[in-house]
Amino acid sequence: MNEPLSTPLPSELRDLSTLPQLFAYRCTSSPAREAYRWFDAGSNAWQSFSWGDMQAKVALWGQALQGLQLVRGARIATLLTNSVHAICIDQAGMAQACATVPLHANDNPGNIAFILADAGASLLLINRLETWQQIAATGTPLPALRCVVIDDPQQAAISVPTDNEGLPRLVRLQDWLAEAQASAAPAPSSQGPEAQDMAAIVYTSGTTGKPKGVMLSHQNVLSDVKAVLGRVVPTQDDVFLSFLPVSHTFERSCGYYLPMAVASTVVYARSVALLAEDMLSIRPTILVSVPRIYERIYAKVQEKLAKSAFKRALFAAAVSKGWARHCEAHGLVNTDAPQGGWARWLPWSLLQKKVAQPILDLFGGRLRIAVTGGAPIPSMVSHSFLGLGLNMLQGFGMTETSPVLTANSLERNDPSTVGKPLDGMEVRIGENKELQARGPNIMMGYWGRPEDTRLAFTDDGWLRTGDQAELVNGEVRIVGRIKEIIVTATGEKVPPSDIEQALCADPLFEQSFVVGEQQPFIACIAVVNREEWKQLAQGLGLDPDNAVSLQASAVRKAALARIAAQCQGLAKYAVPRAVYLVTEPWNIDNGLMTPTLKLRRPQLMQKFAAEIANIYAK
Repeated sequence: MNEPLSTPLPSELRDLSTLPQLFAYRCTSSPAREAYRWFDAGSNAWQSFSWGDMQAKVALWGQALQGLQLVRGARIATLLTNSVHAICIDQAGMAQACATVPLHANDNPGNIAFILADAGASLLLINRLETWQQIAATGTPLPALRCVVIDDPQQAAISVPTDNEGLPRLVRLQDWLAEAQASAAPAPSSQGPEAQDMAAIVYTSGTTGKPKGVMLSHQNVLSDVKAVLGRVVPTQDDVFLSFLPVSHTFERSCGYYLPMAVASTVVYARSVALLAEDMLSIRPTILVSVPRIYERIYAKVQEKLAKSAFKRALFAAAVSKGWARHCEAHGLVNTDAPQGGWARWLPWSLLQKKVAQPILDLFGGRLRIAVTGGAPIPSMVSHSFLGLGLNMLQGFGMTETSPVLTANSLERNDPSTVGKPLDGMEVRIGENKELQARGPNIMMGYWGRPEDTRLAFTDDGWLRTGDQAELVNGEVRIVGRIKEIIVTATGEKVPPSDIEQALCADPLFEQSFVVGEQQPFIACIAVVNREEWKQLAQGLGLDPDNAVSLQASAVRKAALARIAAQCQGLAKYAVPRAVYLVTEPWNIDNGLMTPTLKLRRPQLMQKFAAEIANIYAK
């Protein structure tokens, strides 16, 4: 079981060295196959595009770009939702040796303006004129920006003030493309990129400060895609359901370039709010997601189970028996005692049909691979879904590694680890248990930040991941985060993310934020689920609409009991001993989460400074 997990790379992909070569190869090899499916709000219908369609579209976008006469290496910023248009500008730009700067469509105007200025973007593709106006209103100087293309079919003709000197040209996408088509300009003739040229500058989330631009070359990204194909091989019959923003490196590599390499179909979900409906109608075979989606589905299941002891027993038995089967198939040691009481005597065939399959049907019924990454997934969630028969594969990486560095496989899937390094990549454990890496997928550096780049690497050239890990039989087990370790007044070191993940497995808690630096014990702030809160409050004879009820002693006692139940696997000193409950969610709009849905810890500390001080004053 400890041999390297790899699959030989198809010969036709082995020699490709740039992303435009990958696109051209796919379009010429599979012109009639469906490449993308996209819901068109204007016609209220799904539209399908073949690889031949995409080749023609990208050629037209290339002509439009040619009219701007951008220099080699120019930066093209994109602020678009997942769509065929995001693919077109990315491919057309890279074919002319430009670098894409993908922006998060849900980011705030100030952050976007900072990135546009920092990257020196020459062109911006944006989905609404109003969004551009909000960016411009920040007053951030953007001297390099020459043109802003508005991708909004509902947008009327854009009137540009006569006194427009020094400002970028504003033009609707349909007009920009029509101009290119009417000009009959020749196809782009500039030399395409080399393997070492920059393909993209992807900005990190900025959880603790201003975002940094990670420079990724064509070799970085393509080597990562090839390495993933050595571990997990999609096929041309697979259907990916894409909903993570294509501005996220995880989605770019695993939900965009990876399916392109094997001619899979990518369907763009209408929205996260409609994801459950889209899974039932699209019936994907591969889902690439961050843990939060799986956590939400798990929490919904737990909500329903809470109403019936009979169903809880069936669920526990199904997970227990299924997990035992998974352990046997993957050479894992099962230390769990049988669960489910009387139901554990039922045969797996019955539990699979009556319990597991109805839950798997929530994903559409034919999901063969569920990829999770971008953040750790709570062990209870992964354990349960694997027990129910969902092939949930966990990996590890970061924007700086293009991004996948390690991954489990269908043949060897231990959810307590993030798998072995992909082919061609090396990892080691450095000082303070830090996981360090090197390989062809490691970034070129941070844009315009030589000192930050220097600090990101060891003296002998290994990337510092900032994560603490262990190597067990070649597999990587993440044990903490160096920069996010809470050191209590008693000297105990506590990784807050482990506790936060554990708490959110309880349907009462939508979000949680753990504190305790230099304090005598761990505490947390938690956002409650409104429906669960209503049931809890009414059960305690309290008014759920009265904010005072949240801080009632009976509520705190009940919340702490649920917290203790979720933290059974943690050291006693890591279990929160105080909690402050709130109903207002933390999101991007209120500045408490990053565009990739990570907590902004300094901002949360500031917002709840008084409440935290009160917790410890007591």
